[in-house]
Amino acid sequence: MHELNNFFYPKSIAVIGASNSSGTIGFVELENLLKGSFTGKIFAVNPNHEQIQGIKSHKSVFEIKDEIDLAVVVVPAKAVPLVLEQCIEKKVKAVQIISAGFAEVGNTELTEQVQKIMNKGIKQGTRFLGPNILGTLYTKTGVDTIFNPPYRSPRPKLGGISFISQSGALGAAIIDWASVKNYGINKFISYGNAMDINEADLLEFLGQDKETKVIVMYIEGVKNGRKFFETAKKVAKKKPVVLIKGGVTEEASKATQSHTGSLAGSTQVFEALYKQTGIIKAETLNEVFEFAKIFGLEPKPKGEKVQIITNGGGLGVLSTDAVILNKLKLSMPSKKTVEKVAKISPQYAVLKNPMDLVGDADDERYRVAIEACMEDENIDSIILVMLFQVPNLSEKVDEIVFQLLKERKKPVAILSVGGTFSQKHKKKLTELGMSTFSSPFMAAKALKALTEFALRK
Repeated sequence: MHELNNFFYPKSIAVIGASNSSGTIGFVELENLLKGSFTGKIFAVNPNHEQIQGIKSHKSVFEIKDEIDLAVVVVPAKAVPLVLEQCIEKKVKAVQIISAGFAEVGNTELTEQVQKIMNKGIKQGTRFLGPNILGTLYTKTGVDTIFNPPYRSPRPKLGGISFISQSGALGAAIIDWASVKNYGINKFISYGNAMDINEADLLEFLGQDKETKVIVMYIEGVKNGRKFFETAKKVAKKKPVVLIKGGVTEEASKATQSHTGSLAGSTQVFEALYKQTGIIKAETLNEVFEFAKIFGLEPKPKGEKVQIITNGGGLGVLSTDAVILNKLKLSMPSKKTVEKVAKISPQYAVLKNPMDLVGDADDERYRVAIEACMEDENIDSIILVMLFQVPNLSEKVDEIVFQLLKERKKPVAILSVGGTFSQKHKKKLTELGMSTFSSPFMAAKALKALTEFALRK
């Protein structure tokens, strides 16, 4: 059993600082657990109340007769040392400190006091996450300690992407975004000031987690560079790790010190990290999701050769540029593939690469082209451009494409550009588990990241 398991698989959770006052963090923390899908025991701790949100309130953890696997601390910063002492004495296995007001605001005296207490607890078997965190989420078991209420920050569906974020606020936005974009999240972890558990510990944990298929990280700085490097090198060999770095400019680097109390590592060091470990660099939040999506949904390509299938010449040209600019190669479809597609295509169709099925392409033309290209050994991956505005594509084309590709052995990036009608079809394909994109360059860039990971030696 991994030492961090109690943060995600607890049988009992105590909310220390639970509240009856709606709108407070203590209220939301308890409410999320009580109204969510967590099936373990839930305890409220607050010395000022007999009952909180319909359950008994305990004056301290000592009043709780059961073992406590996870404690969620939401008391004011000055009360944190006493609460941690009590948790250690109670032998609580895991402690999340939501409370802020430590190194990130220059409170060094309180930070040092808490660090000493933590060091004692670690020796006795208690592990700590935080302080200054948003919380954690494990969508499968309903362990939800994120202090934003679900009606303001909807929780995403269960999936294979796990997210580590040094920033709680950014993490909250990502959870919200993942829900809207219909991306499946497995575990989300905000780790804040990392006074005990840090980014290397979390990366190692998720590297061993069988449910996590893709790891995404937002970090500003690292606590132990050597440990993080060695861990990253091991984990990135087994599964994709996508990292977006905050504090790449001098001004932003200074801002990290007042955010999570950390010093941002130099950009040059991180560039070396990407090259030497195989971690995948994301430069924007959009790239984070697009990379994570394609890694989570698509099989690994066997090579760098990309076939473009389109019903619009201009997007075929732009997709060609995108493939070449991302240092991938255009495939050369086999004679057999060309002959198959030619049988059901007009003479003015261009059956090379890009393979332009032209604007009057219907469901059948797409079906034959997709089948032929999926069977062609000269083709490693496909960018499938679908302009849904044309009249000959039926309303059922999404389902037809899905049935063709649901057991695909090659990655397919579906590109759809347009307004309301196109977005409806794109959303449907996304819900069916297809990798959809709105930009040729992003589709190619995501395929490039997937290809580099697949071909890494």
